[in-house]
Formats: sequence, structure tokens, C-alpha cells
Amino acid sequence: MDKLWALLQRTLGTVRHHIGTDQFGNKYYYVPEQRSWTGRSIRERRLVDPVNKNTHEYQLGHIPTEWEAWIRGKRKNPPTVEEILQNEKSREEIKMKVEEGLRRDTLSEAAEYRDGLVTQIKGHAAAPQFGKHVPSQEPVSTANTFQPGSWAPQGAANQKK
Repeated sequence: MDKLWALLQRTLGTVRHHIGTDQFGNKYYYVPEQRSWTGRSIRERRLVDPVNKNTHEYQLGHIPTEWEAWIRGKRKNPPTVEEILQNEKSREEIKMKVEEGLRRDTLSEAAEYRDGLVTQIKGHAAAPQFGKHVPSQEPVSTANTFQPGSWAPQGAANQKK
């Protein structure tokens, strides 16, 4: 009976096994390796049926990273709900630690400026003439008076003597 059922499913189309659904409502399917009615081998596939069918509205993060790793074949078994919740909790903890570290760095930097431990870096934008249009001198050209071989480095004249 099972062989008849499998043959009927193969004839009507590919067999999809529902593996799971994520918190966004995306459904994940596994299509095992099969043989078509002509005897051709069809390799196994992993598919996602997204909630939002419009691909132009898809954004990064609509598929959890655990499920994406399963679809791409980076992991053998599909993720469990507990694993997804644990990873989400650890991501939130990391975000909080980063925010706390940035806040501490900002406070210590402000204290260093206040105590005079750090001086202002004076760069091009800090120069007094920055942003002011100051006309330059007229360019000097030696094009009309230049004689080939007449120029020598400053120390070269003393070395020949």
C-alpha cells in the first residue's frame, strides 16, 4: 500500500514534508530524493513557503538565521523552538552589553576631555585659513628661459669642484 501511495504522489507531483513553521509564519518543507516516473533521480531539496509572497517586500531578518542555515544545508536537523528562543535571548543580551559598553566609553571619553588628558586634534579643517578663499601667487614658469642641462641639484655644483 505504501509503494502504491508513493507512486501516486510521485505521479501527481513532488512529495513535500512539512518540517516546521517559524515565529513569522513561514513554512518549511523537505523534499526527499526521489525518482520521477521516467526513472530520473531528483535530488533532495529544502524549501520555504514565505508568508509574504511578494519578493520585493522581503527584508533581511524575515527568515530566522537558524532556519536559513537549515535551508542552505549548513545544518542537518531543523531548529527547535527552544533553540530559536535561546539564540534570540543571547542576541538581546549581546545588544544590551554593546549599548552599555558604548555608554561607558562615551562617559570615559567625556571625562578624559574634561580632565585635559586628551587634546583636540588640529587638522586641516581646524586651520585658520580653512574655508576662506585666499588668492595664490601668480605661477612662475621657466618654459621660455629653460636650457636643457642647465639645472643641477644644489649639492652637485660643489661636488664637481
